Amino acid sequence: MELLPFAFHLWPSYAQATTLFLGTFILEDVAAIGAGLLLAAGTLGWATAFWPCFLGIWLGDAGLYAVARYGGREWFERSRFKSSADRVARSERWFARYGSAILVFSRLVPGARLPTYLAAGFLRVPLKRFLLVTGAASLVWTIVVLLLTQAVGEAAVAWVRRWQHGALAIVAAILGAYLLVRLLKRIDWPRVKGDVSAWLGRWVRWEFWPGWLFYPPVALHCLRLGWKYGGFTLPTAANPGIFSSGLVGESKHAILRELGAKSPEFTAEAELLAGTTAEERLVSLREICLRRNIEYPFVLKPDLGQRGAGVKVIRDEEQAREYLRQTNATLLVQRHAPGPHEVGIFYYRFPNETHGRIFAVTEKIFPVIVGDGHSTIAELIRRDARARFIAAKYLERFARRTDEKLAAGEELRLVQAGNHAQGCIFRNGLRLITPELTARIDEISRRLNGFYIGRYDIRYASESDLRAGKNFQIIELNGAAAEATNIYDARNTLSAAYRTLFQQWELVFAIGAANRSRGAQPMKPLDIWRAWRGFCRAAQTYPIAD
Repeated sequence: MELLPFAFHLWPSYAQATTLFLGTFILEDVAAIGAGLLLAAGTLGWATAFWPCFLGIWLGDAGLYAVARYGGREWFERSRFKSSADRVARSERWFARYGSAILVFSRLVPGARLPTYLAAGFLRVPLKRFLLVTGAASLVWTIVVLLLTQAVGEAAVAWVRRWQHGALAIVAAILGAYLLVRLLKRIDWPRVKGDVSAWLGRWVRWEFWPGWLFYPPVALHCLRLGWKYGGFTLPTAANPGIFSSGLVGESKHAILRELGAKSPEFTAEAELLAGTTAEERLVSLREICLRRNIEYPFVLKPDLGQRGAGVKVIRDEEQAREYLRQTNATLLVQRHAPGPHEVGIFYYRFPNETHGRIFAVTEKIFPVIVGDGHSTIAELIRRDARARFIAAKYLERFARRTDEKLAAGEELRLVQAGNHAQGCIFRNGLRLITPELTARIDEISRRLNGFYIGRYDIRYASESDLRAGKNFQIIELNGAAAEATNIYDARNTLSAAYRTLFQQWELVFAIGAANRSRGAQPMKPLDIWRAWRGFCRAAQTYPIAD
């Protein structure tokens, strides 16, 4: 059996040492046994055999520790699993008590080293302690392997092979049985039943379907419309006054700025934050709030956004600091429109028409859970008739509070942003349409440069005022990519939802074609793709939305 290259004994000592050192990072036991065989043959000195093997084994152990501590632990603390921090803390205390013995034991049992050293790093065993224990264990292990192999020669190789395979199988069986017993004992079977029921319920309720399942028929319809109207990118000409017509990459601030200039009494004012660092933007935030007399709470949101991503209601300066530290994206601060009610009003007008009309209205209902004095927030969410279907979204939002118990009768609002993707409930609001509301939305829309189709998100306090077309605040205007969100009413059928979306996109393409005939130029596909990629890169840094 040849463990090392032929004629290894003819290599210079530094080349031998380097090869053994690097070999320990691949198969440390094989490298040590090979060095012992060369010692037995008299072709290698003890210093050249011992030091590369010992240092390579020790540094390899330290490398596994570093990967778990400075890579895996940091990822864990940024991820959605950080809600399990209490279990990790208990494991840290347990490892602190028994860790030294476990580290020594793992050195003697092949197959146990990798998970043990990774666990030591993840559970933050003190570095000095880890290096001392593994260094001593590696020192003894290296000397024993070299001496045994030197003494018995080739016979040691077969013995180590049998020991490795047998020990690995025993360790795997014991570990598997232990984990299985612990797993079965820890399973909350009623919760599992509820989670499975909720998972199945998502698939029979189309409003919760993922985009890849719901949107293919809409995409095929848009391809048909592109062929019909002679341009697959015509939606980018539907609103010539907005970048990409609001399909992707448009600036929320630019739209709100024009709305604020043309219809200030109906617009929740907003302004971009200046600066590049979190501290510079915090200074800018303070200056804007002072100058505009904006008080807490207010809203921070990305200038480039879709589906409510990154929208957060800020209630104090510490929360603002935390938000600003999480993203370098361009942000705007907006005066909070308390509502408490919100609607989405989808409007359209053809370029040759004097007046437009309302295509759809969506009433937005913000779900709440009510405490009973003994159930945690996580338990209340999972028991709620509707919230359980999108529990993951709510639990991510309240990751720091999942184990908190609400007092009897205490209410917790599960979402602040009026967006279906964030967990808001949508209802068809066509009953709210009146001639007065239609006239007001049309008046506001006609004041905007190059706007013909899109959806207003509006906060209001009184239904009678909204129906009369007064005393409301526009918090956003979305262009060609906006949806007539009344389709997500749970009482709606899937076929009715598709019919509405097909009609909506027919309007978008038809208005885009009309604007093209008036000189508007649709965007090129490559430019649309670049705008989309720019948004995706920015959205990766957005904080979890409210």
